[in-house]
Amino acid sequence: MATETIVSPGVLLQEIDKSFITPGTDPSGLAIIGPAVRGPIEVPTLIQNYNDYKNVFGTTLASASNAYEYFTSLTVKNYFQNGGSTALVTRVVDTAANWKHASSSLITAQSSSDATNQPFKLETLGKGELLNNFGDDLEFTGGGLKTGSKDNVRFEISNVNTSNGTFTVSIRRGDDTTASPLVLEQFTNCSLDPLSPNYIAQKIGDQYFTNDGTNVTVNGEYPNKSQFVRVKDIKPTYQYLAPDGSVAISDVTSVSYTESLPIAQTGTFTAGVGNNVNAGQTFGSSVTGTNIQGLATTDYTNAVAILKNKEEFKFKTLVVPGLNYSVTAHATLMDTIIANTTERGDSFFVADLVPYGSTVSTTKGKAESLDTNYAASYWPWAQVKSTELGRNVWCPASVVIPGVFSKNDSIAAPWFAPAGLTRGGITNVVKVEKKLSKSQRDDLYTSKVNPLATFPGQGIVVFGQKTLQQGTSALDRVNVRRLLLDVKDTIGGFSRKLVFEQNTQQTRDRFVRQANPYLESLVQRQGLYAFQVKMDGQLNTSDIIDENKLVGQVFLQPTKTAEFVVLDFTITPTGASFTD
Repeated sequence: MATETIVSPGVLLQEIDKSFITPGTDPSGLAIIGPAVRGPIEVPTLIQNYNDYKNVFGTTLASASNAYEYFTSLTVKNYFQNGGSTALVTRVVDTAANWKHASSSLITAQSSSDATNQPFKLETLGKGELLNNFGDDLEFTGGGLKTGSKDNVRFEISNVNTSNGTFTVSIRRGDDTTASPLVLEQFTNCSLDPLSPNYIAQKIGDQYFTNDGTNVTVNGEYPNKSQFVRVKDIKPTYQYLAPDGSVAISDVTSVSYTESLPIAQTGTFTAGVGNNVNAGQTFGSSVTGTNIQGLATTDYTNAVAILKNKEEFKFKTLVVPGLNYSVTAHATLMDTIIANTTERGDSFFVADLVPYGSTVSTTKGKAESLDTNYAASYWPWAQVKSTELGRNVWCPASVVIPGVFSKNDSIAAPWFAPAGLTRGGITNVVKVEKKLSKSQRDDLYTSKVNPLATFPGQGIVVFGQKTLQQGTSALDRVNVRRLLLDVKDTIGGFSRKLVFEQNTQQTRDRFVRQANPYLESLVQRQGLYAFQVKMDGQLNTSDIIDENKLVGQVFLQPTKTAEFVVLDFTITPTGASFTD
């Protein structure tokens, strides 16, 4: 807009735009801890959609002449089907320290088939024997691997160009054939020259992860662009092409770098260690206190500790389906999860209280023993459709609630109640374990348990939104807690930009100018009744400034939901005035 000034008497008309809304971070990002068919172990992995999840972690597991689907994939599927944006998946396994990556079989070089001359190796990002497909009498007629499956991969090297020193690496599904290859990923123009922008480590990635039980360490130089493998043990060919355009000669061996390139070939993987299938493992409604889909509580310890790191891992909702408060070992770990969630202060935990087959009174008792506004519980268990298995399976409520949250956020906002007929409907649910009566729902809600209600013609609906806080305050409701998470995240982003800035009124005013439009937008979008932001000289006295502090205050009046609707129906005699 052009700037106009008054020189002679007149009227100045100005436009001041206060409608700018600073977007917050993703309000519905999900973190889930649980077993998976394959994929990285104890490494939180960001998933953008359900196809990503299937590629990285798989879906179904064969065990004891039957097939099963973990709660993990059921949760992620329901979440994305209802509008979820990102999921941070942390896979846990039995005795993780014993698991190993699978490595590529011999990659033959132009010069020799000797293993010492391999130009590079590939290693699966995941661990476990499921990834192995190498062995004697390897292939069927037609090129299919006898040990190939949809859950492992093979590799192919093609388009080898000795003039330029480039080649293509394709990652194919393990159960494909030569006639019908199923290419999952393809990396073209790969080079062994570290000075090339197509250097194979840069094209595919060479990172791997280790953890010490509390932190994840990234090893390697280049981020993994492959979802399945990384490259390692590269024998580089520095400046493959000499200045005159000819292929360079190795200073060490006096051999042309052409000899270092791989030949066109296909290959498999071997030496993966670790088995998902454990004796007597249980799934669905059969999960026990000591057998969580084949795992024990101790298998979750590292993953829980790793997700405590709020600076490295961002999410808004955390679920650990399979754990519940009815088992002492589970309860101890879940207490740790709640403590971590409270300390983080930026996320919300959906806690399961009881196993399948529990009573209303048992469920109430577990809820009444807890006191936190950073968690909520839902009951009873639900039966969901597993499209992967072609049958219905029982799962705890924490499997379906992230889908309710994501649906709520996509059609409204986090500060709207994820409950009721408008936003609380649960998709993909066939039925619940117990059809609750009105009195049972009342009983549960009094004890801070949010019921999954069944209404004829309406389906299964979340009919409550209490947190597990015992005292009465605005934060005893899920929508208010989730509002605060969003506000703290966004306002916190503004305030981080103030660190190391001059502690002057200009700096304080800049913060207020950023915070006010955002909070005003929440008023307009029914998140707040009113607000006030203060960061002035009254709060920042000379003593405060001398301590290198900058102090501000944000006052909020969160919008309350109408959970109890009271309507008076009054019958009046004929002729009575309705204005009386």
